[in-house]
Amino acid sequence: MSEKLHKVLAAIGIGSRRSMEEYISAGRVSVDGKIAKLGDRVEGTEVIRVDGQIIHTSSSPKTICRVLMYNKPEGQMCTRSDPEGRPTVFDRLPVVSNGRWLYIGRLDINTSGLLLFTTDGELANRLMHPSHAIERVYAVRVFGGVTADQIRQLQTGVELEDGPAHFDSVEYVGGEGINQWYNVVLKEGRKREVRRLWEALGFKVSRLKRIRYANVELDRLPVGGWRELNLAEVNALREVAGMKPETETVVEEKELTVRQAFVKNRQVRRAVQNFNNQNRQQKRGSAGASAGGSHQKKSSFPRDGGRSASGDTFESRLYRVASENRSAKSSSGRSRSLSDNKYAPFNDEKKNGRDRGAHSGKGRDFSKTGERGFGRERFSRDRNFGKSGVRHEQSGRRHGSRHED
Repeated sequence: MSEKLHKVLAAIGIGSRRSMEEYISAGRVSVDGKIAKLGDRVEGTEVIRVDGQIIHTSSSPKTICRVLMYNKPEGQMCTRSDPEGRPTVFDRLPVVSNGRWLYIGRLDINTSGLLLFTTDGELANRLMHPSHAIERVYAVRVFGGVTADQIRQLQTGVELEDGPAHFDSVEYVGGEGINQWYNVVLKEGRKREVRRLWEALGFKVSRLKRIRYANVELDRLPVGGWRELNLAEVNALREVAGMKPETETVVEEKELTVRQAFVKNRQVRRAVQNFNNQNRQQKRGSAGASAGGSHQKKSSFPRDGGRSASGDTFESRLYRVASENRSAKSSSGRSRSLSDNKYAPFNDEKKNGRDRGAHSGKGRDFSKTGERGFGRERFSRDRNFGKSGVRHEQSGRRHGSRHED
């Protein structure tokens, strides 16, 4: 029995039906050496090539229907490769030996939550096509109070740019302040449909998360983690899509205890965290390598003792800067001459600090000779102390006597 070419390619797992139609229209698919056209049918004995690579259909082993659930975080793109280098939902998925993963119902970059993947193109098409009316449940946080009339309007229908749309149900969940949470149900998957429905009534969606697709619920899967469905779960999903049950699986049938499930989720969280940390380190390393040369070129103040473009060394420039600062300070207060030593500015600053601390009266006994260099001779020279270490009356009235005869 013959089938349409794009349907056969999608069932193998090369891509979705729509993408296969685009491949055929672009002339990237050939059958028995002839460029295929839209609407061509094959029996299964032909030699099919996609981008010059032979695709075996009849002789290839049967593709096992595998379904994987993924908790998509915000900031990831639903594409295999992003020209801007942003992370994608395929970065952490396991490798498939026969076929490839196809996502079921894409999510935009600002939406998180449940995203299903499968290796069966027919299952993906049935779950996404509006004619099968598969339920999608979203948790929405909107900004502002919603009235009963507005909820009724969301359920009856709102006119959008691409036609009328509505929610099958809107359930209030809770919230704090003016941020309110609702669970909404859709049976189609137009682009940004949930956000556009709320925005049509003047509400801003601040958070959007998909929590259920068909009969698969997100449950407690960690953010950024994935889990492959077992045979019973796959067959339940195929039953919803109106397909025959699958007989094979690659998932080990094992019932986990509560403790084992907790440990497994913890391992998934650690794996996601390690993966994200490695990506950050790689980005930092590449950014540092690309910008390292430019930083060295721009540096006109090397700290390795080298000379700048003007021929000055690092120490000479430090001395010149400190001298300028010192001269600016001395213009408004007591001046102190600089010696020829290039480290004199730093020594003078230390002396000034000691002088200020010596007369601050913070518990030091300045009459003792030898305490950090503050002896009687120093006080007699700088602060009118006598040779006996007794301060004069004028200084005593102002600062308080330090010694009495």
